[in-house]
Amino acid sequence: MSNVDGERIAPVTYLFGAQPSAVAEEESVQEESVQEEVASPSAVAEPRGPMFVDLSASEAPSDGVRAELEREARTHVTRDRAEAAEPPRKGSFAPINNVSMHALARRGMSSREMRTYLLGREFEASDVDVEVERLESVALLDDVALGETLVRTLRDRKGLGRSGLTAELRRRNLDQTAIEVALSGLDDDELERATEIAHKRASQLRSYDAETAKRRLGAFLMRKGYSGSVVSTAVQRALAPAGPTFR
Repeated sequence: MSNVDGERIAPVTYLFGAQPSAVAEEESVQEESVQEEVASPSAVAEPRGPMFVDLSASEAPSDGVRAELEREARTHVTRDRAEAAEPPRKGSFAPINNVSMHALARRGMSSREMRTYLLGREFEASDVDVEVERLESVALLDDVALGETLVRTLRDRKGLGRSGLTAELRRRNLDQTAIEVALSGLDDDELERATEIAHKRASQLRSYDAETAKRRLGAFLMRKGYSGSVVSTAVQRALAPAGPTFR
């Protein structure tokens, strides 16, 4: 409202008795309070979400670029989730594989021999079990085949009998089933083999009397792993009158 001279009339509060100076002071205080709240960092609300840059229309990416960015983002998220879900690997089997293969390159081994050997190299028991199973699955460890090879070699080179072969196969830590299979292929010619060995050995005992030669020859065949009955017969045949002459 205005009076006739065009001047602004006093506020309503002034009409009711408030002093103009008091009203002006109160308004000044309120204005300063508002300015302090705006200027104070604590008065600024913390952002609750990601910050976005408002690009102008000329700076906004094209649809093709936006689609490519979205595909890359989805790829990264998928890979990160897969890596997070994948259980941690306990370790690489390359070292244990190298050690086992080098051991087999030197000589044939039974499964138990390989297990003992790898444990002695301080590999974890679980890793050793996995490696032994792997070698068995590709026939690099085969107790039956190893047993049959040992039987042929020990008979041809050392002339061992059944008992001697059994002891050697057990020493190589073959299981009982593999031992039985390997020995099942033996021919029933232990007496013939023992006699042949006794004849060869008897020729080296001519410097002994007959009794000493008999005792030494029998002990020799027993160490080869032949049974008592086979040894007795083989010694008699080897020391028969047609055989070597003793003093």
